[in-house]
Amino acid sequence: MSIRRSTRAQRHQSTRILAACALISCALFCRTLANIRSDDLQKDSGLHLYLPREVTINGDIINLGEVSILRGNPREDGLISKAGKIALGRFSIPGQEIIIDRSIVLSRLACNGIPASKVTLTGAEKITIRQRQNIIRGSVLVELASAFLKKNPPAGSVCQWDPIRIPKDLALPEKSKDIKLSPHLVKNAAKNQAKVRIAVVRNGKQIGDSEVTFRLTYKCRRAVTLVDIPAGAVISSENIKIESVISNQPEPVGWKPPYGLIAKQLLPAKTELQPNMFGPVKPAVVIKRNQNVVIRIERPLLVVTAIGKAMQDGRTGEYIKVRNLNSQRVILTRVNDDGTVEPVF
Repeated sequence: MSIRRSTRAQRHQSTRILAACALISCALFCRTLANIRSDDLQKDSGLHLYLPREVTINGDIINLGEVSILRGNPREDGLISKAGKIALGRFSIPGQEIIIDRSIVLSRLACNGIPASKVTLTGAEKITIRQRQNIIRGSVLVELASAFLKKNPPAGSVCQWDPIRIPKDLALPEKSKDIKLSPHLVKNAAKNQAKVRIAVVRNGKQIGDSEVTFRLTYKCRRAVTLVDIPAGAVISSENIKIESVISNQPEPVGWKPPYGLIAKQLLPAKTELQPNMFGPVKPAVVIKRNQNVVIRIERPLLVVTAIGKAMQDGRTGEYIKVRNLNSQRVILTRVNDDGTVEPVF
């Protein structure tokens, strides 16, 4: 009996020892786990940012949350939310490309109360940011400008316009609404060209433009000789014809068929007449050299006459020299259609 009791006592003692060891092991494990969690929380505290090399966004304003991957301690969700709303800039023109480096990111975080000591940056050194855009093709811009010229021709005689070159495609922000394309004619010194500028307007504000240049052709008339026309002959409908042609230059203002004018030189058949090839019929000689003429000065309530001698031939409207026979002075006069001359002072 004594032996059995001793064995039972030993078993109970061993069980108590094992239980105590288990409790000690559990306590040590829990303490170790707590330390690990504490270390992890301390390690994960602050803000972790991953910066990609290239990002495309929809809107005009660039926020940090759109161009990076933010993470941190779940207990600091407010910090992540705050950082994600920080603005890094905005697009000012269509097609713009913005590059932001790490120093700019850290500077913007610091300005919003998040010091660099709480930030861990990984990924690229710089981010290239582009805006997702709508594209207006250059061919569409040409069609719009051509339709505008059809309704608003730069000159009445313009019959055709051809684009010299296709403009570049026009990039617009994807979220652009109420976009209007407003074409208008641009002043141009070249008579054989027309420029149409297309303004891109959003909410009453111009956000871009494009220019289309056209080469113009005109409907013109020209005079061509039917037969040889000798110098001094009168030009008429019998020896010339009027043709309609297409030209790169507009028809001269006031152009009309040169009927009734005199050929200044021999004009062979099939010659296109130029302004220097003909001129008006010269009036007949009214005064001949050494002829006595009346020098006449006429003013209101005054008429003065004298006799002079012409020193050269003169036609109506021409200026000739005349010697006054009374004073023997030579004066410059203008020939009148009645054969008198009038002094020019």
